[in-house]
Amino acid sequence: MKVNQAEFIISAVGPSQYPQDALPEIALAGRSNVGKSSLINRMIQRKNLARTSSKPGKTQQLNYYKINSDLYFVDLPGYGYAQVSKAKREVWGKFIEEYLTTREYLKLVLLIIDLRHPPTKDDQAMYDWLKHHDIPTCVVTTKADKITKGQWQKHVKIVRETLGMEKHEPLVLFSSELGVGKDELWQLVERQILPDGGPDDAEKEDASSAPS
Repeated sequence: MKVNQAEFIISAVGPSQYPQDALPEIALAGRSNVGKSSLINRMIQRKNLARTSSKPGKTQQLNYYKINSDLYFVDLPGYGYAQVSKAKREVWGKFIEEYLTTREYLKLVLLIIDLRHPPTKDDQAMYDWLKHHDIPTCVVTTKADKITKGQWQKHVKIVRETLGMEKHEPLVLFSSELGVGKDELWQLVERQILPDGGPDDAEKEDASSAPS
């Protein structure tokens, strides 16, 4: 997807604040500081639209980013190591769970996991929860630039095995620094949000220009 326009819309804390324009939504879930904001910035080719921070727990609402008037990226509060109170985490958990299970415009959850390390217990719990609720999910392993390319597939295998993923389940290896995985992830997102009935214009153009 070619991104011509991207803008921050709202930090929402409940359904009354969610956008009402019925655009498809792609949610990003992951532990604190795993690189969700950096992924958004790379996907939309903007440096600072999604604010990044070295302090875990900075994202405390559902941050909506509108892309091309076609869809939203929805950045969820990070789980795991956020330096916030247990009571605050419980409040987050309730409204995040409500969003993920009831939001009719949610088309896909990107579960963001640090490629350098095996998925944490929190990662495993989130993955199992999403699967249990039959929510469309794609695992995205970030920070691939932090390890050598020759180690990528070894680490991908560890992620798949730790989560208990089936072979057919999607996993995108990603680097916000290098841009690795950006095009693959956009293709997956577009397939998920397209209405039934055929490929989009870009796919038609690719097909028409392919050698016979």
